Parts: sequence; structure tokens; C-alpha cells
Amino acid sequence: MCAFPFLNTPLLQSIRAESPLSIDTTQYPFSLPIIRNLKEISFPTQVTFFIGENGTGKSTILEAMAYHVGFGAEGGSKNIAFKTSVADVYANIQKLADHLTLSWRQKPKDGYFFRAESFYNVANYLDYLERECGSGAYSSYGGKSLHEQSHGESFLAFFKNRINRGGFFILDEPEAALSPQRQLSLLVIIHQLCKDPNMQFIIATHSPILLSYPGATIYSCDDNHIKKISYTQTPHYQIMKDFLNNPDLYLKNLFSE
Repeated sequence: MCAFPFLNTPLLQSIRAESPLSIDTTQYPFSLPIIRNLKEISFPTQVTFFIGENGTGKSTILEAMAYHVGFGAEGGSKNIAFKTSVADVYANIQKLADHLTLSWRQKPKDGYFFRAESFYNVANYLDYLERECGSGAYSSYGGKSLHEQSHGESFLAFFKNRINRGGFFILDEPEAALSPQRQLSLLVIIHQLCKDPNMQFIIATHSPILLSYPGATIYSCDDNHIKKISYTQTPHYQIMKDFLNNPDLYLKNLFSE
């Protein structure tokens, strides 16, 4: 798979994690083996993917990065930060973020933490700002309430309108509401934006379509350590390929007594 030359100048070059002198390894996120084993992550390309089974900690790493940069913990930018959960999970994420050191080539002009799980809350917050403050909150999201669109349409409205060149964007499972065709549309958006060398994406995903992005770095969070792998080494590619090559045999084995 060919690599593009402009994928070699990331804004964020590395993250280093310092182990706190005393941590309670029974408490999230330090209860996760991958967090306890976290030392350093390098970002040699403008697009980096994190993959792994549910519960491995890939989203936790992205949340801590976002918190460190100053983005909203439930999704948002430095200007859009809110909290709807009463759980103490954000305090624990802050503890992890406080032990991260980020090395930049250049600080980004813009950025955002897109978190599919709580994007509904972002839409609520934008409605509140528009209603109570008349702030023009919709202008950067396509010009109308995200709630007036389907789930997938609201996601795509965000990707088309809010992501700008010259920014640092963390996306957690952006494919969650997107059809396969819309996932291809997102690949085109990322490709066009990455023509700007001051653009960077860090993405946690389960999508074999998104993972196909040429030249991207892919980190697996399985086996309790972060490991760089190729696209064809990902379970996402291998399982989907095997299934599509012979769905009848696959289903027969799955449903066998």
C-alpha cells in the first residue's frame, strides 16, 4: 500500500508516560495493564490508528491525551468543555493525563476531541448555546442543530464542517454511526486535510475501512502492550476478509453445536 510523502510531518511527535511513585492499581485507569505498561508512543505519520478489543484501554489513552491538551473530557475543543457525568472517572483520567509528557513539533492552531459515545451530549450543549446565548454555535457544524439530522448525518456534518486544516484532532470510534459508504467519505476528508502538513489525526477505530488509509501508523493495544502492526496484520482486516470470502462457512462454524 503506497504512502504519501506529506504523512511524515506530524505536529505531535511523541508521548511519554511517567509512572507515578504510588498508584492504586485497583483503580481505573491504572487497573488496565496497558496503562501500567505505557512508556512512550511515537507518531511518525500524520494519521495514527489505535486498535484493540473492547476494554483494552485504547479509548482511555485518547481521553488522557485529550484532557492533557485541554479538550473537553466528553468531547469538544478548548472552547467547548462540559461535564454531564457525576462519576469520578474524569478525575482518574486527569491523574493519568498529569503523568503524560507531549513533545510537539509545533503547537496546533485548532483541535477537537470527537468522542462518538458522547457526541449526543455535544449536540445538546450546542443547542443550549444557540438557544440561551445566541452564540452562532451551529455555524461550525453545518449551520443547523445536529439533532435535526440523522445520527450518521450529524457525524458527517461534524467531519465536513468542524475539522479544519492546521489542527490536531482526536477521534474515538468515528465510524460508529457511519455506513460503509460514509466511512469512505471520511477517508476522502482526511486525505484532503492531510495535504496540509500542520494537520494530524489520532483515531481509535474498529473499522477495517478506515484502517486502510495509506501510510498510516497502526498501533495494537491487545496483549497489554502497544505494538505497531501493518494493516493486513490487524484482526479487523483478517476477520472481515475471511468472512467475505466465505460467509456460509464462517456462519456454519459459528453456529455449529
